[in-house]
Amino acid sequence: MSAGTHNGNGEAASPLPARARTDLASPSMASTAAQPVVMVTNDDGIDAPGLRFLVDQLVAQGRYRVLVCAPDTDRSGVSHCITWRSPLSCKRVDITGAPAFGVSGTPADCASLGISGKLFDGLVPDLVLSGINIGSNCGFHVVYSGTVAGAREAFIYGFPALAMSYNWVAGKSSVNDLKVAAEVCMPLINAVMVEIKNGTYPKGSFLNIDVPTDAGHHKGYKITKQGKFMARIGWEPTAYKKPAVESYQTANVNADTENDMEVDSSSENDLLFKRVIVKRSYDEEEGDDIDYKSLVDGYITVTPLVAHSRAEADAIPYYKACLSRI
Repeated sequence: MSAGTHNGNGEAASPLPARARTDLASPSMASTAAQPVVMVTNDDGIDAPGLRFLVDQLVAQGRYRVLVCAPDTDRSGVSHCITWRSPLSCKRVDITGAPAFGVSGTPADCASLGISGKLFDGLVPDLVLSGINIGSNCGFHVVYSGTVAGAREAFIYGFPALAMSYNWVAGKSSVNDLKVAAEVCMPLINAVMVEIKNGTYPKGSFLNIDVPTDAGHHKGYKITKQGKFMARIGWEPTAYKKPAVESYQTANVNADTENDMEVDSSSENDLLFKRVIVKRSYDEEEGDDIDYKSLVDGYITVTPLVAHSRAEADAIPYYKACLSRI
């Protein structure tokens, strides 16, 4: 990891002053403790195995003070949605080695609350981890991902953050693969923390990490770029009103069965539609350093991301010319 001197908007900047973190306790408060502080969140929910395995690994290392603030239910695919009008309910959850709260909010809510200093008695993290998600988050999935949003929210407020996902393949992957994914992410987490404590970690991006399906035989870590991979979504009529068992990342969105669904009988005039995956696609001409291609090739992909969305540079002259003619 190399040092950087950019803020969250990619602009040259000196290290953030304390006042830049409005209404937040300074991360330096965490640094005064004997151990670095890591906060874990996710979008699969606080009981999800990916989060539990990650927390187990962090606690077992004995080098971190671990905090957990995660949604109390599955909030997959909610992107960067936040709760504004209603207060959040926070309930203590028993997780060995880490104070933990299940929150009635989104991943972005949980990240925001967890870094605020209000939930953990003034303690704020040195590093925020979001995951480990069941399903990869490459390409355009970054837009939809609650996992990525949890890390992005922390980054926006100046906290180093990593989003972590496992490339779950239905019929091939097992829960134990999530444990292996947590294990293979630990060297990277440790390396990032060393850079943070040395004051050399760059402030201009956060990291999106995806672990390949055969996590135990990965080819190593690889710096990649966000590509254009997408599970194209369509719609089909359905007679069932409960959601599919698995998320859009894990592919089994056509899992309607009478055993796990409830037939809708509310009104004959109501139309019900379910999301279905039409196809999965990515641009094969993008190059060898693209996130999804590298992931399916067996690498643990490490993709630096920023919070802003900017058009390609060559689009600017076109729109300037259009405006000049108005």
